[in-house]
Amino acid sequence: MTARPISETVASLMPRAKQELAELVAFRSVADPAQFPKSECEGAARWVADALRAEDFQDVALLDTPDGTQSVYGFLPGPAGAPTVLLYAHYDVQPPLDESAWLSPPFELTERAGRWFGRGAADCKGGFLMHLLALRALKANGGVPVSVKVIAEGSEEQGTGGLERYAEAHPELLAADTIVIGDTGNFRVGLPTVTATLRGMTMLRVKLDTLEGNLHSGQFGGAAPDALAAMIELLASLRAADGTTTVDGLTTDAEWDGLQYPEAEFRKDAKVLDGVELIGKGTVADRIWARPAVTVIGIDCPPVVGATPSLQASARAQISLRVPPGQDAAEATKLLTAHLESHAPWGARVSVEQVGQGQAFRADITSPAYTSMADAMRVAYPGEEMQSSGMGGSIPLCNTLASLYPDAEILLIGLSEPEAQIHAVNESVSPEELERLSVTEALFLRNYAESKKV
Repeated sequence: MTARPISETVASLMPRAKQELAELVAFRSVADPAQFPKSECEGAARWVADALRAEDFQDVALLDTPDGTQSVYGFLPGPAGAPTVLLYAHYDVQPPLDESAWLSPPFELTERAGRWFGRGAADCKGGFLMHLLALRALKANGGVPVSVKVIAEGSEEQGTGGLERYAEAHPELLAADTIVIGDTGNFRVGLPTVTATLRGMTMLRVKLDTLEGNLHSGQFGGAAPDALAAMIELLASLRAADGTTTVDGLTTDAEWDGLQYPEAEFRKDAKVLDGVELIGKGTVADRIWARPAVTVIGIDCPPVVGATPSLQASARAQISLRVPPGQDAAEATKLLTAHLESHAPWGARVSVEQVGQGQAFRADITSPAYTSMADAMRVAYPGEEMQSSGMGGSIPLCNTLASLYPDAEILLIGLSEPEAQIHAVNESVSPEELERLSVTEALFLRNYAESKKV
């Protein structure tokens, strides 16, 4: 089998893909109506549905999921007796953060230095385009040899579990022989990689109350308990002096025995400032793939501009805890909650609200479909062999799919390599990676279909 027709077809489709990605990136599809209008997500969902219909998908539907968002589903029938492959991506995105820090508007796809910049370009609107490109290439070169289901989630970034609950209530909908999750990425540009593990996560909001109302800091400061100071003390208890996560009862000494992440490369990828130390103990791979990691992702407090000399009566923070494979996210939630309740200083009143949770995931990379993927990557990336790595992020749906369809093989690939800076300002996608991974997926589907005929 030669990849030449597939690779040439994908290359010819790239200008169209850029235009389509620009259209999809233009939707400010953050699945939080407190930040952006719900109509932005609804518009993106309709765009995805229209794109599937244009590719002759049947049963295209906007699924109203229990968390109030929409996931988009479509089915493309293949030859009689062919296996079924589920292709996953999500169209919702992270907030743009400080829009003034972007070098180009976050919701306007912009080419710069050989990359395409825009929120969701890599995570994961580009993943949906990867699926489309692969299918179009196959249709132009003999047809799609498998039956294909596509599901585009509408709230993956929020971790609210809408699609998980919907799938559990409609288990026949996403049933497939194998599943390709297009939401991870290569270890680095040009190195074909499948993701072997994902950390799970839990998200909590904690609120501290110490006073009936704010007080003058000169008249009462020094004796009256300040809720913001209490919050600072509480959050500091979540880390040791070296930055290691220290949630009471949570194991933090697991080791990663696979592909390693050299510290110098990590510092460069993470853009750590000169002279600033990394945090935690063990190898970099241990810290980001095998161990829990707590992050304070938001604090409600007065901004510096306009601040008054006052003691704060209340303070609130949002905390993310990444949970590695082998640890239960529900148990980690209980431990984190208990830690917050027991470590609040000065008898401050504590209330904790859970806002998201998802289990860690470990793929079986020895399953037969991975042979088909390795063969595809070998052709799409000449001179390179498929690698496997961990990923510190979370895709809670993976465990739901593994539970619902225990016989299905699950593969994780995607566009979120380190230079993509997903979840940060100036997110971008490498068009070369989009092209090569689209070729990879097309070849994989062809290889997989052939393997099932034996």
